[in-house]
Amino acid sequence: MSEANQGTIRVVVAMNFSDEIMAQLQAVSPRLVIERHFPNVPDAIWPEAEVLYTLRKFPDPAQTPRLRWIQLHSAGVDHILKEPIVRAEDVTITTASGIHATVMAEFCLGMMLALAYKVPLMLRLQARAEWPEKPHTLFVLRELRGQTLGIVGYGSVGRELARLATGLGMRVLASKRDVMHPEADPNEYGEAGLGDPQGDLPARLYPPEALASMAAECDFLAVTAPLTEATRHLIGEAVLGAMKKTAFLINVARGPVVDEAALISALAAGQIAGAALDVFAEEPLPATSPLWNLDNVILSPHVSGNMQRYHEKAAALFAENLRRYLDNRPLLNRFDRKRGY
Repeated sequence: MSEANQGTIRVVVAMNFSDEIMAQLQAVSPRLVIERHFPNVPDAIWPEAEVLYTLRKFPDPAQTPRLRWIQLHSAGVDHILKEPIVRAEDVTITTASGIHATVMAEFCLGMMLALAYKVPLMLRLQARAEWPEKPHTLFVLRELRGQTLGIVGYGSVGRELARLATGLGMRVLASKRDVMHPEADPNEYGEAGLGDPQGDLPARLYPPEALASMAAECDFLAVTAPLTEATRHLIGEAVLGAMKKTAFLINVARGPVVDEAALISALAAGQIAGAALDVFAEEPLPATSPLWNLDNVILSPHVSGNMQRYHEKAAALFAENLRRYLDNRPLLNRFDRKRGY
């Protein structure tokens, strides 16, 4: 990244950022020449681009001889892995991981409350204008205090969820790839005052190989892990089979992290109490999926990270990384091609 120390740096923003956000980015340094091109980037722009901010628009490597860094508008990278530019080892890729911590953790908490307090059943009765005969028998509610939450994947979302759950008096367990280092990665983006930077909140950390043992203790199992070859179907028959019949699964990660067929079987058989699913093996979720017809499931259309101030938060991360790029310091949220996230 030695070129970042010399002359003008041309930055292409392939996103519909507002004029205000563009001005904030430009204010980072007079050395930056930042151009917004949305929805399409003209071919004539690519040859001089050194930095690209994008979600789904990627150039052919031959078009971008000067490209050194791609900042993604998303936390996940599974949608870009087939892009040839991703395989260019001299191009650094960074993600928007960390900006979604608050909204996704609160979404998980909201789903936990909805399941524990039988909100779906309330809404079904409301739609039928039906007052049940024995409401106090039908609605025996489960307070979250004193229950155990297991978090699969202890990144920014999982750590913020742990903070919120601890504040409600829940016992927290967590699973992460490297249990010997409970602290957050200093090279990952995180908003001040959020999460669990030192990894102090979980009563115990479990490696992925012991996930079934963790699941057996949980009243709620929240999946917040990235999708990689190592995490595909991480939540399968063994983990689902270890869960309590009174336990709930929440998935805001990626659909394939959960074995969907095994989950449908477990839900239909009453092997677990229910689930809240924001992500699916196939999206949009086909109308033929049995999930639509299960009363013990809350379905949402992959929106748990979709917040009002998404662009503003993403741009703040990008601005910090632009400053780091100019100073030749390590960028936040670098995509590790070997790990897959």
